[in-house]
Amino acid sequence: MLADAIVEAIRLAVTRIPDDVVLALREAYEREESEIARFNLRNILKAIEISKTESIPVCQDTGTLTFFIRAGIESPYLGELEEAIIDATRRATQEVPLRPNAVDVLTGRNSGDNTGKGVPVIHWELFEGDSIEIALLPKGGGSENCSALAMLTPSEGWEGVKRFVVEHIKACGGKPCPPVVLGIGVGGGADYAMKLAKRAFLRRLGERNPDERIAELEEGLLEEINALGIGPMGMGGRTTALDVKIEVAHRHPASFPVGLVVQCWANRRAFLRVKPDGRVEVWQ
Repeated sequence: MLADAIVEAIRLAVTRIPDDVVLALREAYEREESEIARFNLRNILKAIEISKTESIPVCQDTGTLTFFIRAGIESPYLGELEEAIIDATRRATQEVPLRPNAVDVLTGRNSGDNTGKGVPVIHWELFEGDSIEIALLPKGGGSENCSALAMLTPSEGWEGVKRFVVEHIKACGGKPCPPVVLGIGVGGGADYAMKLAKRAFLRRLGERNPDERIAELEEGLLEEINALGIGPMGMGGRTTALDVKIEVAHRHPASFPVGLVVQCWANRRAFLRVKPDGRVEVWQ
């Protein structure tokens, strides 16, 4: 059953931090000179190990679930996919369990099952084919609160992008539970820049944008942000960010939109592939 596989992907995402993220955290621990920074990173790594061993969520905030779907229009499961995602989200809330994080904006009432108007968030992309690929991103509220959009003028260009990102992360300090991962979307419109920024988290840490020019900007921003000295949990140290990811799109001549989405150290994700014969692969 498709919903069963999605439940297991949600469980994997919230109870096991991907290996590339764990490696980055361990490397950060090894290079830290501040004892308080090492203490915080040691506790983060301990939490990750307990979560994996006990199969419990690594953080009490299991986030809002976002699904990025690339679906073949000839897949026999396309028509049932949205219903399966909603059903799986409800079931995972009870079975994993997940903290109920879906609140009505007018009444303040919690739905109790992580579903509601517009949630879970589902982004669709269709292509000619018969398979379905799903990327799952649980996103915590604390780091999400440090996300931002800047509508720069074209004359500000990439120097403006760098200035905006560095100044904003400096102002956030320890709020998003660093060391963080930054997703940056440049171009498109305001909405698409933010979507690009969030989708950037699906790349593994250390995986650079295939455009060498963008890759250099990613590395340069990572260096500048770590030079801020905010450090793990905002208490000082050499590692404020584990990585910076930039995705781009063409823009209007009069606009230079920059979407910035901040992810905490718990950079959670999982992937599924639904084959035409009904078999489902789940991985991180």
